[in-house]
Amino acid sequence: MFASMNGYVTETCNPTVGPVQEARPHMERAVDCPGDKEHDTGGGFNKPLSCGAQMERIQHYQEELRKKREEEGRAKHDIDPNASLRLKKLAQNPSYPTKVGIDNPTFDGKEKTKDAQQDPVAELEDLLQALQSVQRCLLDAQSQQDAELVLQLLNREDFQSAYAVHNAVSQQMSRGAGPGSPLTAQAQDLCQEVQSILQSSQQKDGLELKALLTKPHLQALIQAHDNVAVQEKETDAAESVNQYQGETVKLVRLEKTRDTPLGATVRNDVDSVVVSRVVKGGVAERSGLLSEGDEILEINGIPVRGKHVNDVHDLLQQMHGTLTFVLIPSSQTKAPPHRQTVMHVRAYFDYDPSDDPFVPCRELGLSFQKGDILHVISQDDPSWWQAYRDGDEDNQPLAGLIPGKSFQQQRETLKNTLTDRSREQQGKLWQVKKNKKHKKRTSYSFNRNMDDDILTYEEMALYHQPANRKRPIALIGPPNGGQDDLRRRLLSIEPEKFAGAVPHTTRNPRIHERNSRDYHFVSRSAFETDLAAGKFIESGDYEKNLYGTSTDSVRHVVNSGRICLLCLHTESLRVLRSSNLKPYVIFIAPPSQERLRTLLAQEGKTPKPEELKDVIEKAREMEQNFGHLFDGAIVNMDPDTAFHDLRRLIEKLDTEPQWVPTSWLC
Repeated sequence: MFASMNGYVTETCNPTVGPVQEARPHMERAVDCPGDKEHDTGGGFNKPLSCGAQMERIQHYQEELRKKREEEGRAKHDIDPNASLRLKKLAQNPSYPTKVGIDNPTFDGKEKTKDAQQDPVAELEDLLQALQSVQRCLLDAQSQQDAELVLQLLNREDFQSAYAVHNAVSQQMSRGAGPGSPLTAQAQDLCQEVQSILQSSQQKDGLELKALLTKPHLQALIQAHDNVAVQEKETDAAESVNQYQGETVKLVRLEKTRDTPLGATVRNDVDSVVVSRVVKGGVAERSGLLSEGDEILEINGIPVRGKHVNDVHDLLQQMHGTLTFVLIPSSQTKAPPHRQTVMHVRAYFDYDPSDDPFVPCRELGLSFQKGDILHVISQDDPSWWQAYRDGDEDNQPLAGLIPGKSFQQQRETLKNTLTDRSREQQGKLWQVKKNKKHKKRTSYSFNRNMDDDILTYEEMALYHQPANRKRPIALIGPPNGGQDDLRRRLLSIEPEKFAGAVPHTTRNPRIHERNSRDYHFVSRSAFETDLAAGKFIESGDYEKNLYGTSTDSVRHVVNSGRICLLCLHTESLRVLRSSNLKPYVIFIAPPSQERLRTLLAQEGKTPKPEELKDVIEKAREMEQNFGHLFDGAIVNMDPDTAFHDLRRLIEKLDTEPQWVPTSWLC
């Protein structure tokens, strides 16, 4: 349907058929059929006559019948509907006239020809009477037998029915009206509706009708009927275009089903109803017949100029099937059509269109969460892209609207500016010096350091890791979250498959330690030089000695064909992601506070309630600030279950491609 919001209307449901054309009533005139005795001239149909004399006598007999009917027609203007059963039935049907002459609007008062006046029933009776007369005049047995066969054929009920249908069609075509105007072009839809109504029917008539409507021959007939009806509707719609002389107009017909939405939005421009947006995935987009900026004049013969978009919504909500639009094409210069490539992005913010006052149409808005993969299929409007959420393509026929990258960056910038001003005003209430320090701190937030611009979307691509070059696994979680135990368990069970990166340190080696096996022992100056060059993923000092994990150490494990396991702080993800190591980040989330207490008690730890609360709070902050960088997540409810879940995620890297930033593949 078309759903309206803020002066826009968008089509999300299915239209029905347009105005039904009235059936053109055709006139069937009945005349009395006199018997043989009334027209017997007394002289001799029983006498044997020559063939020529027989034909002359038959013609004379038919002419006498015709003259008598003409005299009866001129004698009175009204025909008694009770004179025959056919007229009585016609009189009970208000769609057919029961009078002829000046009172009958179907006639124009002029004298009709013999063919126009002749009733098919009377014609057949005339033919039967004439054939019976001919049979009496025939002398040989073979001719008598042939005439009898013809009489039997003419008296058969099915022949008389076919003869009546033939005369009715011929009568219509003789008037120049063709085979008759269809009442609807949606007979197939009506049949489906009737079948659905009859699903629960157990009555004999209902079952018989249901069986009849499902026969292939009848369905083919109805389909042919609809095709012919559509062609006639096109002719009628073309005639309505002439009403808008002086303006360039075009006629557009779109065929819809109930399951396929139109996919367009319209807006009011003064009194005009204008196509504002053509949405990907709808009938309008696939047909290429509707364009942005087209003014809609009529829909199925109903004028819409001057109507509010809400009225257009109510109108189209009741329509389905064939939609015929009369349009004034857009005067805008249209760029030549080009094939747009799909851009895959990962969202770095949550979005709910119901809370966005700027979305052109909330019904078309696409909600998503931080970290979701979105398939952007149209960027024609830089402020509002059209996209599908990954995994929802089959259930989402129409593309949804999402904020464009530049538009969302402007909004986030404005939001941050207002937030900073609010904090600044609050600081002034306390102390000017505190305000200066506060402004200096807020200019170095994590998000602004992590990227040159505000995080909105990151372009992604599918990547399948090579068999000989495994992606490093980075386990992220709060202290006491269980990530260290999971890493040690993997290293101990499968040392040939998993390995840890050898760290660097500035302390002296102990007796049992070997260089490049336990640590890379380096001088302090060498460590600081590599640190300044950005070679360390993370680093720190302990008892006046420096420790760190370098990207070269991780790369050494990757080059050996094994999987490098890392336990990192969230702040280390920036360096790791900027390398060419293509890490797979898994967040190890703690369970509830009570469950966490139980797990730590099994390890002999007795944390205080505030310590447990800090673990859960720290995990919430990590997910809030860095959740868009996580490729997977595991809730550590049980060590064994968490271990199997971790193994499953790692093994999936060998069987399924994963979304990675396109910058990693350059």
